[in-house]
Amino acid sequence: MFAKNLQDKTTLHNGVKMPWFGIGVFKVEEGPELVHAVKTAIKHGYRSVDTAAIYENEEGVGQGIREGMKEAGISREDLFVTSKVWNTDLGYESAIAAYETSLKKLGLEYLDLYLIHWPVEGKYKDAWRALETLYKEGRVKAIGVSNFQIHHLEDLMKEAEIKPMVNQVEYHPRLTQKELQSFCQEHGIQLEAWSPLMQGQLLDHQVLKEIADKYGKSIAQVILRWDLQNGVVTIPKSTKEHRIVENATVFDFELTDEDMQRIDELNQNYRVGPDPDNFDF
Repeated sequence: MFAKNLQDKTTLHNGVKMPWFGIGVFKVEEGPELVHAVKTAIKHGYRSVDTAAIYENEEGVGQGIREGMKEAGISREDLFVTSKVWNTDLGYESAIAAYETSLKKLGLEYLDLYLIHWPVEGKYKDAWRALETLYKEGRVKAIGVSNFQIHHLEDLMKEAEIKPMVNQVEYHPRLTQKELQSFCQEHGIQLEAWSPLMQGQLLDHQVLKEIADKYGKSIAQVILRWDLQNGVVTIPKSTKEHRIVENATVFDFELTDEDMQRIDELNQNYRVGPDPDNFDF
C-alpha cells in the first residue's frame, strides 16, 4: 500500500494517477533559483510540481519544467502539474479565464490538477462550476480544492455534479486533521499536505529527533515518510539541490505502527497558515 518509489502514484476517484510525492514552490520568487529548483527536482526523479496563481511564479515553473523534461528525457505526459485559482477569480467566467492565464504563463496545454485555493464564502460554488466545465471539456485532467474543511466540502458536494478529487490542506505532525482525513477517505477525496514540514518549525523536535536517529534518517525524512504511510500526498518545498534529493529519499525505510502513533500524538491542532474558517483575503 505504501509508495515504493518517487514515481509511485495514487489513483484519484476518476482514474487519473497522481504521484504521491512532488515539489512545492510556495514563496519561491521568479528567477534562476526557482527555475533551477524545478529542473533539479525533475532531474532527480520528481514527477509532480505544485504551484498557484498567487505565488506569481508560474512562468519560472514553466521554464523549469521545460528544462527539466529535456534533461530527464521525459515528455509532458510523464509529469503531473498542479495550479490553483486565486480568491479574486472565484466567479464562473473569471475562474475559466484564470485557468487560461495560468496555462499561458506555464507554457502548457493542460494542467493535471486545478484547485480552488481557498473556500471564500459565497464564491467557491461558482468557481467549482467553472472547474467542472473545464474538466468535462477535457481541458484539465482532475479538479479539486485546497484548505476546505468538512463543512465546506459538504456544502460544495450538495450541488456539485463532480466531487473534488483532491483536497490540499495544511498537514503536519502538529496538525493531523484526522476527522478531515476520514471524511475525505469516505468520499474518495485524496488528501494532500501543504507545509508538511511546518515551514521548518519541527526540524529540531526532540521526539522526532529520537525517531529519526533510530532509522538513521533526518527529521524531514521521517515526517514525509509519515505523510506517505498515512496515505497523504506530500509536496515539500526546497530550492537547494541536496535538500531536494534528501526529501525524496524516503522509500528505503518504513516507520513502525508505534512510531506512527508517537508522531500522531504530537498533534495540537496548530496552524502555521491561515484558518480556513477565518481568513480575510
